[in-house]
Amino acid sequence: MRFGTHADPELDDTDLRILGHLQDDCRTPLARIGEAVGLSPPAVLERIKKLEAAGIILGYRALLDGRRLGLDITAFIGVIITHPDRIADFERKVAALDDVLDCHHVTGGYTLLLKVKTANTSSLEHLISEIRCLPGVARTETMVVLSTHTERVQLALNPGEAEPAPAGKRARRNGERAPHLRRA
Repeated sequence: MRFGTHADPELDDTDLRILGHLQDDCRTPLARIGEAVGLSPPAVLERIKKLEAAGIILGYRALLDGRRLGLDITAFIGVIITHPDRIADFERKVAALDDVLDCHHVTGGYTLLLKVKTANTSSLEHLISEIRCLPGVARTETMVVLSTHTERVQLALNPGEAEPAPAGKRARRNGERAPHLRRA
C-alpha cells in the first residue's frame, strides 16, 4: 500500500488479495492469509491495520440468514421527497428504523431507494406507513422480492487482472481498476 498525494491510497496486488481473503472469511487466521499472499502473519496484520486506518476496511460482521431469523419479506421502497431540503432529515429518521437495511440517494423516478427486510406483509405495511408519515415524503412505491438469485456483499477486487488506467483517465466498468486500486 502506498499513500500518494491524494486521499485514497494505491493498493497493490497483495493488499487486494488480503482484502479478498478477509471478504471470504474475516476469521481466517493471519498465518493462512500470509501463506496465500507470501507474507508473515505480522506483515499481514500490519497491512490490515493500514487498510483499517485508511478507511478501506470499515468493520467485520457476521452474515445472517434473514429467513431463518423470521424476516421472510424483502422489499425495495422507492421514496419521492417533496424538496431537496428534506432529504437529510428523512435519511436521519429512516436510519433509525430497524427494518431498513439500505438507503440510497438515486437518480431516476425516486429520490431515495430503500432495501428493507420484515417478518411478514403486516410488518411491511406498518413500515411503509411509518415511512409515508415522515416529513417531506410525497409518495412511495414498494416492490416485494419474490426470490433472490444473486445477492452479494463482497466487492470484486480481481488482483493482477487489470492494468491501471492511464494518468488522468477515469477507470471504466469493463474491469479496469479505479485509480486507487492500481497495481504497484
